Amino acid sequence: MNAESLRTVCRGPVIDAGDPQFRDALHGNLWNRLIPDRAPQMIVKAADEDDIVATVTFARAHGLKVVVRGGGHNWCQPTLRNGGILIDLGSLDKILAIDVAQRRAVIQPILSNRDIQKALNGHGLAFPTGHCPQVKASGYFLGGGMAWNPTVWGYGTESVEAIELVTAQGDLIRASETENPDFFWAARGAGPGFFGIVTKYFLKLHALPKAIHGSESFYRLEDAPAIGRWLGEAAPTIAPSVELTQFLVKAPPALAAQAAAQNGWVCMVTATAFEDTPEAARRALAPLDGAPVAPLSRARATPLDFEQLFDASGALFPEGVRSRVEATYSNHCPGALMAAILPLWRSAPSATSVFLSTIFCGPDVPGPQRDMARSMTSKVYGGPWTMWREADDDQANAAWHQAVIAALKPFNIGYYIGETDTVEQPEIVAQAFTPEKWQRLCALRDKHDPDRVFFDYFDGLR
Repeated sequence: MNAESLRTVCRGPVIDAGDPQFRDALHGNLWNRLIPDRAPQMIVKAADEDDIVATVTFARAHGLKVVVRGGGHNWCQPTLRNGGILIDLGSLDKILAIDVAQRRAVIQPILSNRDIQKALNGHGLAFPTGHCPQVKASGYFLGGGMAWNPTVWGYGTESVEAIELVTAQGDLIRASETENPDFFWAARGAGPGFFGIVTKYFLKLHALPKAIHGSESFYRLEDAPAIGRWLGEAAPTIAPSVELTQFLVKAPPALAAQAAAQNGWVCMVTATAFEDTPEAARRALAPLDGAPVAPLSRARATPLDFEQLFDASGALFPEGVRSRVEATYSNHCPGALMAAILPLWRSAPSATSVFLSTIFCGPDVPGPQRDMARSMTSKVYGGPWTMWREADDDQANAAWHQAVIAALKPFNIGYYIGETDTVEQPEIVAQAFTPEKWQRLCALRDKHDPDRVFFDYFDGLR
C-alpha cells in the first residue's frame, strides 16, 4: 500500500499512522474524552467529494476498509477502528443554498445544530435539529434525528428530502424516495453501520414558531417518582407542541442547601412550547402548573429562542468530559423509571452526570412507523449520561453506570443507535431497530456493499 499515490489525487491531507500529526488528527475533535486504543492505518481529511471518491476507490483497490467521521460526537467512538482508512469530513461544513420561498435548503454534513438554526431563524424558518448545539448533521441524521418539537415536526430525518452520497463502488449518486431509494431508506437511521458517505442533505424547512416559551421547575429528589407518574398521566392531554423532559441533575446554587440531604441532587422538569402566539404557548404550558407536590422553585412561560435553548442544553452536556451513555425507549410510566434508579442516583460518583426522561405529549403517542431505517417509537425516551473529568474516576463511574442501566433494563423496548454503547454491548445494535427493519438493513448492506468496503457496526473494534 502506497499512501503517496493517494496523496497525489487528494486535495486534503493524507496522514499516515507514523506522521507526527496523526494522534491529534485522530483524537483532536472527539467529543468523548474517554478514548479507546484503536487506530486506522491512515486518515484522509477530505476537502471535497472528489477526495472521498478517490479514497474509497483506493481502499477498494488495496483491500482496505473505510470508516467515516462526521463531527466526532458519537459517545462510544465508532469512528475509531483498528486498521483501514478513516475519512474525516470536517471540511464539508457549508450551507450551499437556502430557498426561503420554497422552504428548502441544501447543506453539507458537518454543519452543527446551532449553525443550522442560526442561518434559518433570521429568515423566519426553522428545522427540527437536535438538542446539543455542537452535534453535526452527519451523525444526527444517520442516527435518526432526535429533534426539538418532535411530536409536531417529527424526527429530523423526516424532513430530509434527498441526499448525495458516495457508494462502496466509489460512485457519487443522489438518493431520495424515487432515486436509489435503498440508500435513502438506510441513511435515515442506520447510524454508524451505513454503507455510504453522505456529502449533501436536501432539507424541507418549517416556519419558525413565533412564540417559543419555556417553563422550568425544580423538585426534591425524593419526589421524582411522584412527579414522573403525574407527567406520564398528564402527557396524553398536553398539547403536542410541548416538549416535556424530566431530569435528575445537581441543584443550582440557589437550591443547594435544600438539596443537601440528597447529596445535592434534585429533580428538574422543563417544558418548551413551540407555538405562534404567547397566549397559545401559555395555554399549552398551563397543565404543568398542577404538580402533586410543591416545587422548590419555578419559572413559568419564559420567552425563548433557539440560541437560548441550545445554551441550556449545552450546559447539561459540557465539553471535555469522559462519558458513558445509554439512551433507551420505554412505554412504562416515567415514575417507575425514576423509582428504579433513585436509590443509585443519590450515590452518583460524579456531579456532572445527568438522567433525562423525555415524555412525548399529545394523544397520538407512540407515533407510527415511517418508511426509513429509524425504527423506535415510544411514550418515553432517555437514560443516564454519566460524565466525569478525571481518568482516576473511570472505574467508579463505569461501575455505577452499569448498575443504573441494569436497573432500567426491564423497562427498555429499544435503543437509540446514536447515543448508546454499541461497542461494549454489540447486541444493542439490532435492538435499535424493529426486527423487520434490521433484516432489511442487513440485506441492503449485502446488496450494496458485498465486498465490505465500509466497516459495519462490529468490525475493527477489538
